[in-house]
Amino acid sequence: MSTRKHTALPKARTLIEALPWLTRHHGKTVVIKFGGNAMIDEELKRAFAQDVVFLRHAGLRPVVVHGGGPQISAQLDLLGLESEFKGGLRVTTPEAMNVVRMVLAGQVQRELVGLLNEHGPLAVGMTGEDAHLMAATKHYADIDGERVDIGRVGEITAIDPGAVQALLDDGRIPVISSIARSSDAEDRASGAFGASGVFNVNADTAAAALAAALGAETLMVLTDVEGLYEDWPDSDEVISRLTATELEKLLPDLASGMVPKMRGCLHAVRNGVHTARVIDGRVQHSILLEIFTDEGIGTMVVPDANTIEGAT
Repeated sequence: MSTRKHTALPKARTLIEALPWLTRHHGKTVVIKFGGNAMIDEELKRAFAQDVVFLRHAGLRPVVVHGGGPQISAQLDLLGLESEFKGGLRVTTPEAMNVVRMVLAGQVQRELVGLLNEHGPLAVGMTGEDAHLMAATKHYADIDGERVDIGRVGEITAIDPGAVQALLDDGRIPVISSIARSSDAEDRASGAFGASGVFNVNADTAAAALAAALGAETLMVLTDVEGLYEDWPDSDEVISRLTATELEKLLPDLASGMVPKMRGCLHAVRNGVHTARVIDGRVQHSILLEIFTDEGIGTMVVPDANTIEGAT
């Protein structure tokens, strides 16, 4: 008797292709920086939430870190507050910081937690202020060699990942807004219920610092490009893999928008994270394609002395 030809057979092959990657990543922590077009396109948002829940049910421990540039700009415009950027960073006045806090923790985070929790009681929202997760000091922009004050923008000085670890151990998915408490006690005391005691932190930087503090297997950064280009704008060939030293040499020539992402990747792999990946968040299910397929997509950064066999 001949075997019936099943139309679902390709699905089985796809699942089998994922098997070695499922085995490799089982029980490992993955920090994902959620940003770019994936934050504002409804279909991409839902696909992102499905991917993260899939990772959790596949035995990984996902952590999501997010910013909210477009949403913050929209709310500032609505309130008649000016959006100004210096050195690629948003000038964050105390008034703007209150808006940043409200939008990140009260809008972007809430929506993402809601999308994840459509699949079960999994996601828990928090900010870098909670449980002293992130502490920061004032960051100054460097513009043509000059130190420029850009307000309530912070540079991370310490990470206490205990609360995130506890949530992961409980099977939850932490969703973290990139706001940090001030590491300066006087600064905190001067504005106990206002913006004085907190800083707006670049979400790429926050995700990288948290990945290192958690000893994550992988840092994944969603972008609006396919990855790191070999010779942009002369070529659209994507670099699929490079070492920390190779990346460091490229940093001075990168487009300004890619610098914090690639600096974050560099920081992560130099501080214990096994791989850091920049992937195209405009592609539905790009996270699953990167982790569970032989080809992978985007650009992967590895430590100089990489010992992960068969990483792609």
